[in-house]
Amino acid sequence: MNKNITQNENTQNDVIKNENTQNGNERLGRISEVNKNSYTIRYCEQELPAKLKGSFYKECMENSENFPVVGDYVTFIYNQQGDSMIVSVSERKSFLQRPDQAKTGVMQYMVSNVDYTFIVTSLNDDYSYNRIARYVSIVLQGNSIPIVILTKSDLCNNVGRYIREVEGISEKVRVHAISAIYNIGLDELEEYFDSGKTICLLGSSGAGKSTLINAIVGENVMKTSEIREDDSKGRHTTTHRQLIMLNNGVSIIDTPGMREVGMANVEDGIDSTFSDILELESRCKFSDCKHDTEPGCAIKAAIESGELSEERLILYKNLGRENTRNYAKKKEISKWAKAYKKNLKNKWD
Repeated sequence: MNKNITQNENTQNDVIKNENTQNGNERLGRISEVNKNSYTIRYCEQELPAKLKGSFYKECMENSENFPVVGDYVTFIYNQQGDSMIVSVSERKSFLQRPDQAKTGVMQYMVSNVDYTFIVTSLNDDYSYNRIARYVSIVLQGNSIPIVILTKSDLCNNVGRYIREVEGISEKVRVHAISAIYNIGLDELEEYFDSGKTICLLGSSGAGKSTLINAIVGENVMKTSEIREDDSKGRHTTTHRQLIMLNNGVSIIDTPGMREVGMANVEDGIDSTFSDILELESRCKFSDCKHDTEPGCAIKAAIESGELSEERLILYKNLGRENTRNYAKKKEISKWAKAYKKNLKNKWD
């Protein structure tokens, strides 16, 4: 699908221009790239280098969620000669995060202000029901809309089976099976590419994220790489998160491939993903039902009738336990970090 992309008067650049604060030299832009302590701000079709203002940096050190991420709208002091200074982050309408490492529970803040999150997985050895469910929980927790894109449908003999399986993950999930090479199913995605919308891409390396966007846009705006035939894994074409603005006012945020997705601080996202199980639990005779030997258990009845699969229940329980365990570790690490910073501050004073 080669969309005819033209300039649109209602682009995000126009929004930024209209919302810019005229207080001295402060302006409103959007974070398009983050590299350690350096940031790139997209402002009126420019890419500006920036750093955090000292006072704001201290705020971020006290609460790491305040650090800007790709997709954030930020107020900054414009500097034509060098780095602009970021002074604040605007309120976020969505915020995706995950454990940096499942064993530690330390949170990795990924992207913000995303309308749709494309969870891209190919219909080869990369396909994993478990991983998709994890992605969906993270996206719902972050207040974005999960869109599962099953790529390379031309290589699959039973596409319908996979579509039904993914649709069963959550009633809030939308599923599309496509083939970028043969232009199959791409027209179904046009509804998401409205001016002013932001789309984030999540998925493993080699799942076809970059190929998908290039096919939709009609030009090679994203780098691509081949996958290994022996294990269907790809190279990390995207090494860091970056925001790309299309000519029609749509923003694309690409992310590095993730084959492992841990759970922490996503209780609401898990509950939203498995809302059918929560509804069944509410029908159990006892509020503290363990779904084991208790009489009047709606969960056991649903499994016996085929309404609920035992595999889905096990996945729900496993993700819940992992989330609780990792979130407890996160809180402990956060407590230690605050004490460490307090001791350092006392030494400086």
